Amino acid sequence: MANILVVGPHPDDPELGMGGTIIKLAQQGHNVRLLDMTNGEPTPFGSPEIREQEWTAAANILGVKRQLLGLPNRQVQHSIEARHKVASVIREHQAQIIFLPYFEDAHPDHLATTRIVEDARFDAKLTKIDLPGEPIYPKWMIYYYCTHLRHVTDPSFCMDISDQMDQKEQSILAYDSQFVKPEKNRRIVQWLRQMNGYMGSRIGTEYAEPFFMREPLGLNTLDGLA
Repeated sequence: MANILVVGPHPDDPELGMGGTIIKLAQQGHNVRLLDMTNGEPTPFGSPEIREQEWTAAANILGVKRQLLGLPNRQVQHSIEARHKVASVIREHQAQIIFLPYFEDAHPDHLATTRIVEDARFDAKLTKIDLPGEPIYPKWMIYYYCTHLRHVTDPSFCMDISDQMDQKEQSILAYDSQFVKPEKNRRIVQWLRQMNGYMGSRIGTEYAEPFFMREPLGLNTLDGLA
């Protein structure tokens, strides 16, 4: 089983982009941890206290642990300090696989998060550096889609989440202040189901989530290919 780190700019980004896969990986016995770069506040219907209740409920639905890095929402910056904070989490978790946001986005926090995590992967392997934990270089960096652009995904692979789709939706609805109270955001849940349904149709399943990789994916066998 692998140690897996899923990094989100804000609570709810991992659920939106790859909630079904998170559930599936946890069900398979992998050690999955979510890292929220910010608390996502302020928002019109939220507060730090409300948001913490929501992300805790969502994590329980997903069946994983999560932690907050504590960078300021709407002000995430690619800096040495931020890189080292993320690298420390990578080392502490001994992450072998990292999921991070796709690198094209309209949201500055998402773009900064992706760059921070990419560089933290390198920092985490350094030996002569003042960081906690043992050095490690995560083998796989996998990008998930939670972009604010009207982007048509061109994934490297898709993960079948047919059995996890309903539970994914429940984890998103746990964010009542984001997807229930704001009327204009309610359609996002329906749109996601439609998008995951389309991705499922591309691989012959009911629902799937798309992912992208910059590096070639190494296979030892063709077992498991849909």
